[in-house]
Amino acid sequence: MRFFIVIAILISTIFAKPMSIQEKKERFRDLVVPAVNKVYQELQCQYIEMQHYIDRDHKYYRKTIAKMRDKYNALNNEDLLKRLKPHPRSIAIAQAAMESAWATSRFYKEANNIFGVWSFNKNEPRIAASRKRGKRTIWLKKYNNLEESIRDYYKTLATGKAFIAFRNLKMKTNNPYRLVKKLNKYSEIGKKYTKELSQVIKYNKFYLYDKE
Repeated sequence: MRFFIVIAILISTIFAKPMSIQEKKERFRDLVVPAVNKVYQELQCQYIEMQHYIDRDHKYYRKTIAKMRDKYNALNNEDLLKRLKPHPRSIAIAQAAMESAWATSRFYKEANNIFGVWSFNKNEPRIAASRKRGKRTIWLKKYNNLEESIRDYYKTLATGKAFIAFRNLKMKTNNPYRLVKKLNKYSEIGKKYTKELSQVIKYNKFYLYDKE
């Protein structure tokens, strides 16, 4: 009996109707948007709290501020706030869509890695990419869940030297189309990547999530 059940499952899998692009996008929104919203709110609360501590300049808060500066490799309090302020959700959602092929990539399915974040630490959980770069194996981080992946992505943009201009600009504007131009170093294809990112935000109306 069990044999026939297995066969039936295999047959149904083989002949299952593939998802349409619209179905993939709807599934992606259901999976990713709530998780991005949750992480964004956490980071926004953290940013506001730390801004309050810095403005008060009370000795009671100085140890907390110092720990946070160490955590984010901040040069000073002003730099810390640049790193802590979360960038618009539309950018995070669009990058997740592009990097994970709308939550269908192997990296997402096997490692909850929805932003294609690489791993350079052999002691952390990770998986190997299917293709090598010459003889070099490319590793990607493995996360326990989607929210963990999103938090690490935000921290990557908050601490990476390649995103200094991005951090400076986000203190002046929340316009996603201006900000994405500073993410050309996120991908090897540079300006082409930022152009595609803008198109994904606009075409899928991800900018509406920034108004919530």
